[in-house]
Amino acid sequence: MTLTILSPGPLATIQDPGRAGLRHQGVSAAGPMDPPAMMLANALAGNDPGAAAIEFAGFGGSFRAETDCRIAVTGGRIDIALPGHKGVAGQAYRLRAGEEVRIGAIAGATWGYLAISGGIAIPATLGSRATHLRSGLGGLHGRALQAGDALPLGDFDPFDPCLAPAVSAPDDKDGPAEIRVVPGPQDDRFSAATLDRFAAEEFTVTPQRDRMAMVLDGPALPAEGGHDIVSDGTVPGSVQVPGSGRPLVLMAEAQTTGGYPKIATVIGADLPRLAQLPTGSRFRFVPVARDAAEEIWIDSRRRLRARLEALRPKPEGALSSHYLLSCDLVGGIWSPEEVVWQS
Repeated sequence: MTLTILSPGPLATIQDPGRAGLRHQGVSAAGPMDPPAMMLANALAGNDPGAAAIEFAGFGGSFRAETDCRIAVTGGRIDIALPGHKGVAGQAYRLRAGEEVRIGAIAGATWGYLAISGGIAIPATLGSRATHLRSGLGGLHGRALQAGDALPLGDFDPFDPCLAPAVSAPDDKDGPAEIRVVPGPQDDRFSAATLDRFAAEEFTVTPQRDRMAMVLDGPALPAEGGHDIVSDGTVPGSVQVPGSGRPLVLMAEAQTTGGYPKIATVIGADLPRLAQLPTGSRFRFVPVARDAAEEIWIDSRRRLRARLEALRPKPEGALSSHYLLSCDLVGGIWSPEEVVWQS
């Protein structure tokens, strides 16, 4: 059971949740730029949350199923060309052996995900199938996917239904986004005026971005205490300020240590939203306390879990038992007398 890459999109890589617990050994976790989007794609395809999927930037590319399977695409508004019809992101579709799918450009976001039923079953490296491009670790030979690559798929039940959300997700609001951060750990190297400017003025996402970091345009952030520190630990979300005064935010492939002061750290609930902002997007940083950040994280997990639990089988022409059991076939009946014939 395989999926053949016909024409991959930019930075198309194999990702799973990443390599947890190895940063103390200098090993970056890697994993998806937008974990909730990848979790949704896997859930739609009927996979476990830890299954490996394909991440891509800008547009998806073309793929051929060599076996009957289900696919799901998430990440933004994306046109999907399926055999004989068009699809949309955010719901699963069925492919027959030999059929091809073409995934177009992403609108309103940057990173997309293609999940295939069974997940991508390449061997794990250090406990994960995630690709870390900078170090050439994991994934398929540690590199981006290429035309002609054949990806093995795990076992799955071909009779499982295609899933879709019970309700549509709300659209994002217009205007500059707000990205919440916890100040520090080196915010004491910046003056009060610089910290006020950091929290009050807008920043812009520049084209200088990849899976490791994104550079921002906006007000200069001079560090009166100096831009060089003894290297210490970094995490995805660290907002480093080098000597240029232009902040950069570390992302999924963040190095494990760094020697620039970190003015703040993007909270975990907002880092995927920052990663998905298209180049040229404007946003503001909003400082929050650590305890508030933890509460926001807990609430984000609760809402994501509710969204995944609300997925339902969708009709596929024939009325399958999975679909019928998901429907309220007796809605509106309040008493037995309404359905029992009486003389």
